[in-house]
Amino acid sequence: MEYRSRSIHKSTSIMISAILFLFLIHTSHCFYLPGVAPEDFQKGDPLKVKVNKLTSIKTQLPYSYYSLPFCPPKKIVDSAENLGEVLRGDRIENSPYVFKMREPQMCSVLCRITLDAKAAKQFQEKIDDEYRVNMILDNLPLVVPIRRLDQGSPTVYQLGYHVGLKGQYTGSKEERFFIHNHLAFTVKYHRDPQTDSARIVGFEVKPYSIKHEYEGKWSENTRLTTCDPHTKHTVVNSNTPQEVEANKEIIFTYDVEYQESDVKWASRWDAYLLMSDDQIHWFSIVNSLMIVLFLSGMVAMIMLRTLYRDISKYNELETQEEAQEETGWKLVHGDVFRPPSNSDLLCVYVGTGIQFLGMVLVTMIFAVFGFLSPSNRGGLMTAMLLLWVFMGIFAGYASSRLYKMFKGTEWKKISLTTACLFPGIVFAIFFVLNALIWGQKSSGAVPFGTMFALVVMWFGISVPLVFVGGYIGFKKPAIEDPVKTNKIPRQIPEQAWYMNPIFSILIGGILPFGAVFIELFFILTSIWLNQFYYIFGFLFLVFIILLITCAEITIVLCYFQLCSEDYLWWWRSYLTSGSSALYLFLYATFYFFTKLEITKLVSGMLYFGYMLIASYAFFVLTGTIGFYACFWFTRLIYSSVKID
Repeated sequence: MEYRSRSIHKSTSIMISAILFLFLIHTSHCFYLPGVAPEDFQKGDPLKVKVNKLTSIKTQLPYSYYSLPFCPPKKIVDSAENLGEVLRGDRIENSPYVFKMREPQMCSVLCRITLDAKAAKQFQEKIDDEYRVNMILDNLPLVVPIRRLDQGSPTVYQLGYHVGLKGQYTGSKEERFFIHNHLAFTVKYHRDPQTDSARIVGFEVKPYSIKHEYEGKWSENTRLTTCDPHTKHTVVNSNTPQEVEANKEIIFTYDVEYQESDVKWASRWDAYLLMSDDQIHWFSIVNSLMIVLFLSGMVAMIMLRTLYRDISKYNELETQEEAQEETGWKLVHGDVFRPPSNSDLLCVYVGTGIQFLGMVLVTMIFAVFGFLSPSNRGGLMTAMLLLWVFMGIFAGYASSRLYKMFKGTEWKKISLTTACLFPGIVFAIFFVLNALIWGQKSSGAVPFGTMFALVVMWFGISVPLVFVGGYIGFKKPAIEDPVKTNKIPRQIPEQAWYMNPIFSILIGGILPFGAVFIELFFILTSIWLNQFYYIFGFLFLVFIILLITCAEITIVLCYFQLCSEDYLWWWRSYLTSGSSALYLFLYATFYFFTKLEITKLVSGMLYFGYMLIASYAFFVLTGTIGFYACFWFTRLIYSSVKID
């Protein structure tokens, strides 16, 4: 009964946080990281150390900290989590660690446990899968500092410490499992000399494995011989490690050291977010700009050769070849605006693409201004979900406007399909993946209450907004075609091999993918290798370049298509730039086999399932950009030409 009430309470708090998130952004204090206020601690103040999920880059399945028989506090208390945190699998709970500000501790005994066969097996499995323990102090994640061998290089920080390690005893080939049972914590603080209060600016740990020893029988006052604060004997290495075996006792201990730091509270995340390879990102930008310049040149040439002559009414056609080329696209003026087959589906996908574009643009702007920093755990995902929901009004508007242009009358049907098709497919894939995670008893499985909250957001907010947008769009006067459409369709002449629809569509996706693939590597690394990604400035630049590239490549290929008297451009314009999603998925497959060490079937299915969703979303986004670019281009060139 207690569990049910707790889960209902959590799902209610998730829904409330989801609805109020956007308002909180505006009302939050404008600190370095909006919404996060600094906390001052006096000497001796208690510090709350919290534990988060166990993570592994080998399995991608998070587990709650207390799924392993670590030392528990008297009562386990869940922290309130936002929608994004729950979807990420975060499970933030209290811990038995007792820290007091600026009061160092040495060899504090946390607890002593004796493992049974089941508990020993659990620890061994997590060590084998390279699971890491994540902890939080004053909203800062626990990190393990790794100093590079080359002089002058900055220290690299790894999130969380390994549960344990595998190794062999000297002279033995049998692999053993050893647990990190002694943690040497370092809390870095910045002190205010006037008030003597301090703010926490760093939380680091060095984990050790040590087989603790003591004399006599165990009691609360037993002194360890391997680690004793009275004799100043502390743990400095793992030369006598603690093996994980059934019916063996493990004593968990920890040290706490406090270091004064010059780093101010506002800059405390800088070390975590330090990107040492800025040059690669600049190379990515330059590489993408070269593609854009090349395409811009081609578009400019096409515009000069067509529009300039069109406006001057073809008075100066220099050669017969040019005349033939110019009349190539001019010949199909009576068919170029003929509604395509499956026009309803095209309207739906265009509307969904506008919804996606709006969500991504606003999210990027918020991220560039620092609202969605890693300190606001789950903030990015929460913001994206909410923005997706509220952008439904633009989806309905775009799809119904296009639908009315195609002489459609049932705007309610098109609005309902727009509201349900893409989210429905994604939700179905997500539901299957969630069932797989749930089968593994992972904390990454989304609880029923959260799933219900997502459905309420979808049908309670998104669907009505799509209908509102659809109604507004349909009430607007229909978009007029610049030229009249013939009653009888013109026969399309036989096309050259390179103008084959499949070939030209596949060619069209290469350049948009080429503009983003370097940045894509860093995004995949941050998602699947559990690293921070906080270079939204670079990402925003790459995104703008992607939009321009999608628009220009579609215009160029659309022009060539019309010149060869093929007027079926509607769907092809969408698929040309949208085909970059195929290359995205192929790259994700390449990344899986070359960079990741995933061996479990369920973990592999999760990876490809989520990358399929990402590729599908990328297809909808880039396809819509290509479609609207081509739509603008065809209307421009046919409206500026006087048809004889």
